[in-house]
Amino acid sequence: MKYRCWLAFLLVVAVFQTELKAQDPQFSQFYANSLFLNPAFAGNTEVGRMALTYRNQWPSIPGGFISYTAAYDHNLYSANSGIGVMLAYDKAGSGGLRYTSINGMYAYGARLTRMLTLRSGVRFAGVFRGFDRSKLVFADQIARDGAPITLESDLQDNVNYADVSAGWVLTHRKHFWIGMAFDHLNRPDQAFAEADARLPIKYSVHGGLNWQLSEDQRDRPGAKLTFIGHYKAQQDWDQLDFGAYWTYDPLSIGIWYRGLPAVKSFRAGLPNNDAFVVLVGYAFNDFRFGYSYDLTISKLVGQTGGAHEISLSYELPAPRKKRRSKILIPCAKF
Repeated sequence: MKYRCWLAFLLVVAVFQTELKAQDPQFSQFYANSLFLNPAFAGNTEVGRMALTYRNQWPSIPGGFISYTAAYDHNLYSANSGIGVMLAYDKAGSGGLRYTSINGMYAYGARLTRMLTLRSGVRFAGVFRGFDRSKLVFADQIARDGAPITLESDLQDNVNYADVSAGWVLTHRKHFWIGMAFDHLNRPDQAFAEADARLPIKYSVHGGLNWQLSEDQRDRPGAKLTFIGHYKAQQDWDQLDFGAYWTYDPLSIGIWYRGLPAVKSFRAGLPNNDAFVVLVGYAFNDFRFGYSYDLTISKLVGQTGGAHEISLSYELPAPRKKRRSKILIPCAKF
């Protein structure tokens, strides 16, 4: 009963957290970066997992957007739990706006039926934000005939704050999963000046469905098709990723679309189109490598250079001794 109450509480949070603002960094390979996506994925491995992600968005635009994550999570079988740590870094624009966060997370899995499992997780982060003042020009510098420095006295080059996130994932043992995540639940103030600038709450809904195309072989799993979806929203900004992966170990190929063209426009004459994403992934023993490219299809087509993203993960091999029944989410690896 307590697990059903916890699920009901998370659904209530989802209903009341709909006034969302601003935008966080995003990753095309969101399941390869699962700890960034949802803390409930912490410990969703046989034993432990190390993961690295690099993203270079719009390299043809000066300043660009560069993002990195490095993470490790571990499955605590005896406690039906998972723990994880993650370091994230993001640099955006010609002003050198940078973001660094150190994250710790915990997830708990409870079996609801023989085939259904609910995982809930929380993430606590320390965030450090800053910018390069020398790369910016302020209004008072222009008014003083191009003065070399600004006289702004209440401006801070760095701000630090705590950030809290939570999420849950409901999963079928083999076929599907659906989850929700809520970032910035404490609405931290990220202002560099005296004015209040609360970080808007971001929520996302994500899920997938596995369709087995062929039976498992003696030495490797059979081919399967995995349909995926990921909707995220923050204030007036929202987007939907949907598409599919084809997997036949050791190879994975995926394609999906990002945007909401038929449902919502940013404003009149500006449709909500972003990109097509293509991915190639390769697995070797316990290593997985993925490369994806975002092909811009918005009005910026031909100007951005798209986006390059690389993911690398390594899962620690499971001991030979027999384990009890696992509580793992059968989601795509990339």
